[in-house]
Amino acid sequence: MKAPPTVALAALTTVWIAASASHSTEAAGDAQTAAATSSSAQKIVATYCVTCHNDRLKTGGLVLDRPELADVAAHADVWEKVIRKVRTGMMPPSGSPRPNAGERDALLSSLVSTLDAAARVKPNPGRPLAHRMNRAEYANAIRDLLALDIDAAALLPPDDSSAGFDNNADVLGVSPVLLESYLTAAERVSALALGDRDIPPAGEIYRVKQDESQDRHIPGLPLGTIGGILINRTLPLDGDYQFRVTLFRTNLGTMRGLEYEHQLEISVDGQRVHLAAFGGDNEIKASSDNPTTTGDSVDGRFTVRVPLKAGPHRIGVAFLEKTHAFNTRRLQNYVRSSSDTIDFSGYPHIDEVILTGPFNPTGAGQTPSRRKLFVCTPKARAEETASAAATARSGRSSEAIDPSEVGCARQILATVGRAGHLSMPRDSLLTARRWTAWSRSARR
Repeated sequence: MKAPPTVALAALTTVWIAASASHSTEAAGDAQTAAATSSSAQKIVATYCVTCHNDRLKTGGLVLDRPELADVAAHADVWEKVIRKVRTGMMPPSGSPRPNAGERDALLSSLVSTLDAAARVKPNPGRPLAHRMNRAEYANAIRDLLALDIDAAALLPPDDSSAGFDNNADVLGVSPVLLESYLTAAERVSALALGDRDIPPAGEIYRVKQDESQDRHIPGLPLGTIGGILINRTLPLDGDYQFRVTLFRTNLGTMRGLEYEHQLEISVDGQRVHLAAFGGDNEIKASSDNPTTTGDSVDGRFTVRVPLKAGPHRIGVAFLEKTHAFNTRRLQNYVRSSSDTIDFSGYPHIDEVILTGPFNPTGAGQTPSRRKLFVCTPKARAEETASAAATARSGRSSEAIDPSEVGCARQILATVGRAGHLSMPRDSLLTARRWTAWSRSARR
């Protein structure tokens, strides 16, 4: 027979009340047991420890008769010392009254259980170490915040590692030299992201590994090319940039690959910007007479200056592929085309590419970094020019900052702060005014 719902509910209620009462009784019993154990531990400490470790003698700089020390969990550092000394038998010292084995075990059990219970309720793993970013994390942060890909290995020294990991806070220290490197990297990165028009022309060298084979197509370079190097570079400003390519020379100073005619191509984003021919009978004969002069003459053909826009570019330097029927004197080519540093025959090899610029800069352009950073524009260029002219006619100071500029500056700083999980400071208005004044002076 099925019981009515009210009867079933009453039965469940009775069971719950009985279980709660049983649990309360057990909890009360545990509390009484813990209190008794704590009282016993306090008596043991008062009998065997306080005679030396009191407020008058302060033996070993340890005082155990202060009332506040009765709260074991609140003074874990003191009672941890007591546990270590008692457990190893160092305290009480030899010649002094000592507790028997039962009393010693009771004292240790009481202190350990109290400290363990407090640690479970409120874990304290210790003070966390300051974890700086390593090179890989720094490059990822710059990419996410500024939409800018950088080569962190060229800006920062190598990171220390522990057990094969270079993101361990214990080994990622901060030395004055490393801090200076990070500050220098920050200056270069910020100038590149903002498009600082005062950036002077600078050269950067890209070298090809000497054991890199250049008798096959390099992924990412245009089809129909062979060997060479692919460079991913972000240009800071719109302007002219100069390319200078030098070819590999053997240990005897002879340029490799002059026995046949070749063509070297420089391309930007897949578009050819320069093509130069070299090699053949005349040059191989001239190289036999004077290899240094001939090599310098050939390298001089690979220098060109071209106008480029600011932003990321894929720069390729490679040779046009002609035929595989080279070097009939060898039955089978080496696995690596650069294994012999004396042989001057076969394919030419690129040694290094030097990119210099910008020359005659015309502006910062619209790069991915600037589009991500400058989320607003306070005034159009025409309005700013008209406002400057009106200010000059009225005789007012041109240093006055328009409220729209401050608001836009705050919006830019807030956007970057949110992306970096930062909050705007309390003096954000003052920060925005300073940033606005700096940007205006930079534009001038």
